[in-house]
Amino acid sequence: MMWEKGPLCRGIRAVVVCGACMLFSCNGFSMIEVLDTRPPRYVSTFAGAAGLPGSADGTGSAARFYQPSGVTSDGSSLYVTDSGNNTIRQIVISTGVVTTLAGTPSVTGGSADGTGSAAQFNASRLIAFDGTDLYLADAGNHTIRKIVISTGVVTTPFGTAGASGSVDGTGNAARFNGPRGIGTDGTCLYVADTGNYTIRQIVISTGAVTTLAGTPGASGSADGIGAAARFNDVRGIATDGANLYVVDAGKNTIRKIVISTAVVTTLAGTAGVTGAADGTGSAAQFNGPRGITISGANLYVTDYGNNTIRKIVIATGAVTTLSGTAGATGGTDGVGGAAQFNQPYGITTVGTDFYVTEQGNNTIRLVR
Repeated sequence: MMWEKGPLCRGIRAVVVCGACMLFSCNGFSMIEVLDTRPPRYVSTFAGAAGLPGSADGTGSAARFYQPSGVTSDGSSLYVTDSGNNTIRQIVISTGVVTTLAGTPSVTGGSADGTGSAAQFNASRLIAFDGTDLYLADAGNHTIRKIVISTGVVTTPFGTAGASGSVDGTGNAARFNGPRGIGTDGTCLYVADTGNYTIRQIVISTGAVTTLAGTPGASGSADGIGAAARFNDVRGIATDGANLYVVDAGKNTIRKIVISTAVVTTLAGTAGVTGAADGTGSAAQFNGPRGITISGANLYVTDYGNNTIRKIVIATGAVTTLSGTAGATGGTDGVGGAAQFNQPYGITTVGTDFYVTEQGNNTIRLVR
């Protein structure tokens, strides 16, 4: 989904349908929704080579990655957390040219602010673009890091490296515990604070960190309001501006949080039930899902344990398998179920395309 910043929509003023798109306009907020009416998608390998881990800049298959996790985009480039190398990579979409934006390849990692290769990371996971800068969940350091794209300058605006915990506060006074997921609506960051079993909210302009849902140290799976809700191994987060959609990998569910009220419900899957079944709501099954993105009226989820990409209709909770076949592990390019994945992790939307990080194959895949 692509949008222009403006006040939240309180009522649709006009709808224009053209081909595969709908343009909504209301109260100064306009949104183009891409209708998913296309035939089965073709999956190809965009960067890296299956079975060849490493750290090399280059074009397309000449580049090397090591357990890439998160991926986001500013529309012209992809930004990848290359977790095994503890670096942040940039891929120009039009050319496939891969470069290292920040960090120096290291399997041990570290925590240093700085410019480009002077910066250090530790097991960074998912990453988000707020319209200006990159923010990423630096799980091993218990911090949220910021990268200025134009300069490669890396800072730590939230949390303190090596100081784990669960403290609401401003900037470095806040504490996190192994955060692995992050999303943004351009005004706030939303963090999957995995080790605390909570969802945190950060106001970017002030640095104020609060706990939106869940209770630190209380794992489980319960719908409810704010602190009454329970999560287990939260990972990816996506937002449409009014709601958060959270991947609860430990419980194999997709959760929904209304931002204004902190009401938490389960959109798809049944807590504690592992499988690969398509279906609606609780009838659907997942196996350790990781990343999530929004495109139009749908969510798309990397079902890590099933080696598939799943589609969820937000309005109904109907789940189908978009690409890959559950139980079939590999790196084969192809259409729909003929394609194979190996531990797909992060996913982002660019127009009508999806880009997926694949940890098991050390590649970036394109679903078109």
